[in-house]
Amino acid sequence: MKIENLIESLPESYSPVDREMILRAYKFAEQAHTGQTRASGEPYITHCLSVAAILAELRVPPAVVIAGLLHDTVEDTPVTMDQIRKEFGEEVARLVDGVTKLTNLPRVSRGDQHAEEIFADNPVETAVGTRGRSGQSGTSSYDAASRSRRRDLTSETLRKTFIAMGDDVRVVLIKLADRLHNMRTLGYIPEAKRRRIAQETLDIFAPLANRLGIWEIKWELEDLAFRYVNPEKYKEIAENLAERRADREHQIEDIIENLQSLLAQSGIQAEITGRPKHIYSIYRKMIDKGKAFEMVRDLRAVRLIVPDVPSCYGALGVIHTHWRPIPHEFDDYIAAPKDNFYQSLHTAVIYDDGKPLEVQIRTPEMNQNAEYGIAAHWRYKEGGPRDENYEQRINWLRRLMDWRQDVDDAQEFVDGMKTDVFQDRVYAFTPRGDIIDLPAGSTPIDFAYHVHTEIGHRCRGAKVNGKLVTLEFVLKTGDQVEILTAKQGGPSRDWLNPNLNLVKTQRARSKIKQWFKRQDREQNLVQGKMLLDREFHRLGLSDIELDPLSRELDYRTLDDLYVALGCGDISVGRIVNRISDADKEEQDRLLTGPRTPSESKPPADTVTVLGLKGILTSIARCCKPAPGDEIIGYITRGRGATIHRKDCPNILRLREHERLVKVTWGEPQATYPVPVEIKAYDRQGLMGDISNVLTNEGINLLDIGLKVNHNLAAINLVLEVGDIAQLSRILTRIESLPNVMEAHRMHPG
Repeated sequence: MKIENLIESLPESYSPVDREMILRAYKFAEQAHTGQTRASGEPYITHCLSVAAILAELRVPPAVVIAGLLHDTVEDTPVTMDQIRKEFGEEVARLVDGVTKLTNLPRVSRGDQHAEEIFADNPVETAVGTRGRSGQSGTSSYDAASRSRRRDLTSETLRKTFIAMGDDVRVVLIKLADRLHNMRTLGYIPEAKRRRIAQETLDIFAPLANRLGIWEIKWELEDLAFRYVNPEKYKEIAENLAERRADREHQIEDIIENLQSLLAQSGIQAEITGRPKHIYSIYRKMIDKGKAFEMVRDLRAVRLIVPDVPSCYGALGVIHTHWRPIPHEFDDYIAAPKDNFYQSLHTAVIYDDGKPLEVQIRTPEMNQNAEYGIAAHWRYKEGGPRDENYEQRINWLRRLMDWRQDVDDAQEFVDGMKTDVFQDRVYAFTPRGDIIDLPAGSTPIDFAYHVHTEIGHRCRGAKVNGKLVTLEFVLKTGDQVEILTAKQGGPSRDWLNPNLNLVKTQRARSKIKQWFKRQDREQNLVQGKMLLDREFHRLGLSDIELDPLSRELDYRTLDDLYVALGCGDISVGRIVNRISDADKEEQDRLLTGPRTPSESKPPADTVTVLGLKGILTSIARCCKPAPGDEIIGYITRGRGATIHRKDCPNILRLREHERLVKVTWGEPQATYPVPVEIKAYDRQGLMGDISNVLTNEGINLLDIGLKVNHNLAAINLVLEVGDIAQLSRILTRIESLPNVMEAHRMHPG
């Protein structure tokens, strides 16, 4: 990439002054990054040019392209924000600041610079300079504190970006362009680092591009990330596509010619193209629908661009008249747009050769919106004022993030973005028929807080479609929800327990925490201490040094930690996870029971059946799974478990799902036999429910004892657990079962 290429690619609407300013920004960045190189060995300025070129393709305003050229200068060179402001103005400085990563966070000292280099959010380059990265190579072991600092650094960076996005969406466009070029050049860095960055891209950046409706960036991020997260499956699908590409392209040419003729006879003008299939979308469809590659319907697909909305429905009528529609494969996103404002008609028909064909029908405006999303605003602006949709998108985005000022913890903020902003939506109704827009997976408590904060605080139960449901009930689109409230009172601290799945949205969590914060400090302190003491007693933990833990979590005193626990600022689960992150010797001390932990490490190609011990396994001949493939076990009569790939056609066609078991390659981490006591009121099916909880968590049951006295059951189990966090989860889930009073680890003697 050269500056001449960038200048040539700029939109025609840019004035000579704009072009001169972009050239000046390039020279400024080139000077600032002198001597710095990418991991590929290229001069660092090539990254800045590539980011600016991606932004120019979106036809964003000149200030955004300039900020793209300068986006790493403040972080990686001696350049300051004041210099940017003086040279290029306040608007560019604000955009650069929005994408600049934080390098002086709490608990990230200069002594941790190497850890910062290894785990930073923009890790592709190796820069040399006053504030650049050291470019060191090699590996070393990082303790739990270093891993914690890495998470905090990444989360705080993302939090800053998202908050800036709420004020100016152009910031996130620069961030997406930066991530896209980094993904294109990811092959030059170590594998472990590649996988971490690729997974983060699938979790954060691709969903963000989808939320903004920028399909062009979304699909490329997904495919590039999938290539490194699951290289075996990526290669398999890519090879399958390549094998049939010539046949498929020939078929598409014939289909387009046939469609053009039919539509012309009906007086409908249409531009028809073959629609490329993206590897990650094929994989998701295989997983979501449980189908092998050969059974994925829409490998052949065409897109029709017609002049207006009536022509969309006219073309649909022509297609459905000539070919039989496939049931449940029609979606009208024109009448009911997706929540990111996507509009199109989707259908699938059985074509002349008896094979499925997917068809999308849309207008040119819909196509621009589908490909460029929120960035389509600037494309329209070139031809005149047309920003009603843009304002709608911005307001919608801000509504999704209306909780953002209430959350101080960076990791919690990022988790909230994943749940409240990135996930699909469900639309439920109040008894009066008002529509409530919620993230997929929301519960009645989320619904209650969305209606009104006070209704959320006083929520005690719910009816869905006229039937009483539990508070962890997952709402679906179309559900009518009636919240049952108390006259007074507040939320329960159990609602914040992540193991119970009672609250999905960050909006509800923020409101619940605010309620507890308003309580008296002394009351919160007592409540927090009681919560932690109870959890430690339940887990059989003693001699835990809490003062260092409180300092590690950024609390000045232990009392401050207790207050934060009491008001919900931090969960008991987070503290347990910190303890669980301890080194192996500490885990041994915390969990070693009457027996020593299992340390055996069989070869990587052995298979472990989760929840069952000592069962014979054999590799299926039909699909021949190899280490690294996603696998599942099928219990055979008299021959143990046969191990298949998850996408094996024989497994996908299987009807006896009760004979499938979870399996994994190799041996799980060292496990510890932990005695657990459960006290409950006896009822039919109690042991079955406990067994299901253990199976879902993948825990082996080593021993069981049961005594029932006057309808009170005392159940003694010996469980194989991997760490303290897993023990905490399993005890919480058992305690949430009906009739169970308590579940705790038994103390020796």
